[in-house]
Amino acid sequence: VQLQASGGGLVQAGGSLRLSCTASGRASSTYNMGWFRQAPGKEREFVAAINWSGWITNYADAVKGRFTVSRDDAKSTAYLQMNSVKPEDTAVYYCGATSASVVNAKTYYAWGRGTQVTVSS
Repeated sequence: VQLQASGGGLVQAGGSLRLSCTASGRASSTYNMGWFRQAPGKEREFVAAINWSGWITNYADAVKGRFTVSRDDAKSTAYLQMNSVKPEDTAVYYCGATSASVVNAKTYYAWGRGTQVTVSS
């Protein structure tokens, strides 16, 4: 499976942004999809994920209540709706595919190129 993330950009604190992750090469309904982020000088961290059926979602505590993950398998696309963004959300955001634990980056077998999100204060 090949993944392509998009939708990043510059946004003011308190604003919103929607990231997209489009898949190709394998039916998207057969794997879980997750979002991670990596800020300069920090390790990649889990942000949110949605399971293959779309029924189960997981969120990092730092984004609960502000971010929403969803998927549209008809479009082979997963989304990360980011609301009430904060400067500490600034990072490169990556989407990935896994058939196992969604919070462990090591289980992911495919990653999209990152998309930069910058939140200004």
